[in-house]
Amino acid sequence: MREALALARQAAAMGEVPVGAVVVRDGEILGRGFNQPIVAHDPSAHAEIMALRDAARNLGNYRLPGCEIYVTLEPCAMCSGAIFHARIARVVFGARDPKTGVAGSVLDLYAEARLNHHATLVGGVLADECATLLSAFFAARRARTQQA
Repeated sequence: MREALALARQAAAMGEVPVGAVVVRDGEILGRGFNQPIVAHDPSAHAEIMALRDAARNLGNYRLPGCEIYVTLEPCAMCSGAIFHARIARVVFGARDPKTGVAGSVLDLYAEARLNHHATLVGGVLADECATLLSAFFAARRARTQQA
């Protein structure tokens, strides 16, 4: 999660919402990503998607069995769908997302029995640090907006 936080800080430095993610298997980081939809002009360029793409390229396979993803913010529906399609075994996230999180906040796709893949879910890892980074980013953004 510390590496995911470092990636989130890179996103913040670029003016992107500070979310970072890493894909790990057997203790080795196979993929890294951070939010970059603004810079990339790509609505799908969330941290999880970028980390999954990186890991898939590195492994030469769109399926990532036996892998885990660590992300600083609870995944949204789009990212969760990609996580399911990649066959990620475990999702570890930091802060909850009460607006778009689908790992228990808005709804829980991970508990949906009708889906054909399920990942183990662990939430709240370094949650305070992850949430503080997001809160500080949005506070600074609001302050800039009010000054303008």
